[in-house]
Amino acid sequence: MKILILNGPNLNLLGKREPEIYGDRSFDDFFEELKSQFPTHSLEYYQSNHEGDLIDKLHEVGFSYDGVVFNPGAYTHTSIALRDAITGIESPVFEVHISNLAARESFRQTSYVKDVCVGSINGMGLEGYTVAIERLLS
Repeated sequence: MKILILNGPNLNLLGKREPEIYGDRSFDDFFEELKSQFPTHSLEYYQSNHEGDLIDKLHEVGFSYDGVVFNPGAYTHTSIALRDAITGIESPVFEVHISNLAARESFRQTSYVKDVCVGSINGMGLEGYTVAIERLLS
């Protein structure tokens, strides 16, 4: 299977940004682990701080990949455009968040993408990506 892991704004700072919330590992290091955990599957990774780039990437892969694991970051709570991009593609999208959104600020309680994704997981740290891939594969 071919799966894209798509990360939104500020996730390029993993390992540096608020380690008490997001941990101290970079996503690049974690991605190497993911590839070794799923050696028979094709995993790709893309990150952007720009909403339009994320939409473009969903459009690019959304008719040919077997799934997308998507952490939209703060766009989760603001972007109807990303929601529309997810509903416009055929590939299933699984929403992931590193932190426990229920335990965070009130503005983080609403996800504009959750109900158009095949699943959603949060609060498991980077392990949430592993769980999301496993769910897409099952």
